[in-house]
Amino acid sequence: MARALRPEWLRVAAPGGKNFTELKRLVAGHHLHTVCQSARCPNIGDCWERRTATFMILGNTCTRNCAFCAVPHGRPTEYDREEPERVADAVARLELRHAVVTSVTRDDLADGGAALFAETIRAIRRRRPGCSVEVLIPDFGGSREALQVVMDARPEILNHNLETVAALQARVRPQANYQRSLSVLRMARELAPEVLTKSGLMLGLGEEWAEVEQAMADLRTVDCQILTLGQYLRPSLEHLPIQRYYSPEEFARLREVGLRLGFRHVEAAPLVRSSYHAAEQLERGSGEPAAR
Repeated sequence: MARALRPEWLRVAAPGGKNFTELKRLVAGHHLHTVCQSARCPNIGDCWERRTATFMILGNTCTRNCAFCAVPHGRPTEYDREEPERVADAVARLELRHAVVTSVTRDDLADGGAALFAETIRAIRRRRPGCSVEVLIPDFGGSREALQVVMDARPEILNHNLETVAALQARVRPQANYQRSLSVLRMARELAPEVLTKSGLMLGLGEEWAEVEQAMADLRTVDCQILTLGQYLRPSLEHLPIQRYYSPEEFARLREVGLRLGFRHVEAAPLVRSSYHAAEQLERGSGEPAAR
């Protein structure tokens, strides 16, 4: 079968510009990782030029090997206790009003890295008072105790991605679990009802339309409040192939489905990723402006 050409709506300008260069230098100088770089995000030029980035803690090596993800996997050696302060310093230097922090999955740690997430949230609050914080977490093996540590630090948004529909979980992220991910979001609502919960799906991996709608409905059963939907883009030939491209019009239809299901906000477009326009998602999800 001939390879489908990437549609025009998925083409982005090459990254560059003064802010992009400055942020790249800041990240390198602070010895930090970003998911923007590690996961080869197509929005890096746009986001970095707007002085926004998603910081990735707990090193740059993931203990899991998901078939869609470009982040390196293997046996991690890093556990840098000074990392939260460096992230907080970068947030302060960038004068961010909304900070997004994620991590690799660390199944080698007893708490999955929950304590470092909590300390990073607290460090940002010390260095940049008024900055809202969003954390995109792994599943912590489904541990309620680990999740409690993060929720006690009270991020404004707790994000955990479902990634794909139930039928494709074993192929797309074989070391994860659909029901476990739903339970993480449910527990987050139970542990801190005032914290917004968020999840996301990649489309184009071979799912059926009805399966996407079912996954969206499943997220609403655990009271997930913000949803992101974006096109899967293959990082390399070693990763899962793209089965189809969704048009902007199809994403718009799915956004309407999500709003009818009761999500407070749905960000749906081909280039949408978990933290794309994250500050605006907080404003729309909470009904109030993000902290200035």
